[in-house]
Amino acid sequence: MTRLRSPLFALTLSLFALPALAVQPDEVLKDPAMEARARQISEGLRCLVCQNQSIDDSDAPLAKDLRVLVRERLKEGDSNGQVVDYVVARYGEFVLLRPVFGWHTLLLWLSPLLAVGLGAFGIWRLSRRRTPRADDLSAAEKAEVEALLKRP
Repeated sequence: MTRLRSPLFALTLSLFALPALAVQPDEVLKDPAMEARARQISEGLRCLVCQNQSIDDSDAPLAKDLRVLVRERLKEGDSNGQVVDYVVARYGEFVLLRPVFGWHTLLLWLSPLLAVGLGAFGIWRLSRRRTPRADDLSAAEKAEVEALLKRP
């Protein structure tokens, strides 16, 4: 039982440390407040190689370059907004993990609502569809149904 505990404990600890693995010790700023700002900015920037991770979580060389760029801009005295604006100006809005809300991204933001609306409309239309009942048949149609049912 003791043999199993140590690897299990190590695995559990490593799972909690995964998000911090990408930032290398040589990248970390000496000022804890500035490092916290850099981490906050990095969490909102997309790794252009991985595309589903922030640059803080990615091990890609381009993500490292972006992390270093963010820290350099902070050292130069830029505010958080200025750093993000600089990176967006350089790499485009795709670098943002949370896209801005604007006319050019309106379809992106509204597509989930449109999908839910179309689904609800389709369900409503299906529920309103009438199925023909025996009462709705004409006398000739009733006679034809009777003839078909009596057939061997």
